[in-house]
Amino acid sequence: MPVFQAKKFRPSSYNSTIPARYRAALAKHPFALFGLPFIATMVLGSFFLTPATALRYERHDRKVKQLSKDEELGIGKEKRKIDMREEYYKLAAKDLDNWEQKRLSQTRDNANMEAYERWKGHVILKFSAKISARQLGS
Repeated sequence: MPVFQAKKFRPSSYNSTIPARYRAALAKHPFALFGLPFIATMVLGSFFLTPATALRYERHDRKVKQLSKDEELGIGKEKRKIDMREEYYKLAAKDLDNWEQKRLSQTRDNANMEAYERWKGHVILKFSAKISARQLGS
């Protein structure tokens, strides 16, 4: 099998073109013609992108702002002044001795809780029956 030349064939008119002169200069000074422009692009890109990044974070901060405790609880302009004496007299006026227990309408969560309690009791009864059967057998 024939061996190909390491040098590519280039016509004589190629030597006068800009890419040919750049390639020749790059072989002599690689950092000046490749490394320096690359580093300059990275540094300048960092400076040019800083305002865009700051704008992004400022926009995010406008959306998510830290609330004080009053704002968080919804206490704002319609806040009522509280007087301790007035609250004391309101509670003292209520009759706390005469009350009646009232059952609330059952929600789905309460129904599930009661079903769980029945199941738990059933399991406990089965378990205690097994224990008593073992005790009787021994």
